[in-house]
Amino acid sequence: MQSSNEISTLIEIMAALRTPVTGCPWDLEQDFDSIAPYTVEEAYEVADAIERRDMDDLRDELGDLLLQVVYHARMAEELNLFDFSDVVSAITEKMIRRHPHVFGDKQARSAGMAKGMWEKIKAEEKSSKKEPDEAVGKPRYLDGVPRALPALSRALKLQQKAARVGFDWGAAGPVLDKIEEEIAELRAAIGGGESNAMEDELGDILFAVVNLGRHLGIDSEKALNRTNRKFVTRFGHVEHRLAVAGKSLEAASLDEMEELWQEGKAIDSPP
Repeated sequence: MQSSNEISTLIEIMAALRTPVTGCPWDLEQDFDSIAPYTVEEAYEVADAIERRDMDDLRDELGDLLLQVVYHARMAEELNLFDFSDVVSAITEKMIRRHPHVFGDKQARSAGMAKGMWEKIKAEEKSSKKEPDEAVGKPRYLDGVPRALPALSRALKLQQKAARVGFDWGAAGPVLDKIEEEIAELRAAIGGGESNAMEDELGDILFAVVNLGRHLGIDSEKALNRTNRKFVTRFGHVEHRLAVAGKSLEAASLDEMEELWQEGKAIDSPP
């Protein structure tokens, strides 16, 4: 294993890219804000490779994600904030602290991982980071759910956390009723023509649909990604069949595209 040497080489490469005058002009222009979207994108590409079970692609995407960590650490080092070794130290200490049943003393190891222990340790960590005057007040229960998560994923985590204290329906049926109620409210908002009201009601529907997926044991983010792939495949069929017939998408009528869409759907979803 030469992982430590290889990581050192990667850190040196990033330092060279960020070196004024001799470095890469594009890399030198970047800052935390401009790089953040790439970091999120790389995380999604890792998840996509896992879902496709493409291990070669997963290896490459994990490398891209690691580069993002190195990139942010380098920019922080330039500002005398922290460096890559500090990042590694922080996560190492955190993993040991959060697994007392593995790394703790004999008594902690024999006790095992108690239910809710992970959340308790995380809450204690967050509380210790607050300013003294803020730490006096108890943080809100849902504050620990990251705001930067994709909306569907955050909705799921909010619902899961609320459910732990009993704020939840017991079955999928009432959630379906709630979705129908929210659809009726959206119809009323559309009739009123007020954009903010329509946005609120559409958001309520999406939140309720995520809740339904949770009760059915279905991840809404994963389900929507699956539908996105189906849409791309079936629209690709429409585009291909039109091209074979010497027509473009722009020149085709909606009826023509719908007929080819149904043809592609039949191929994609045989009985």
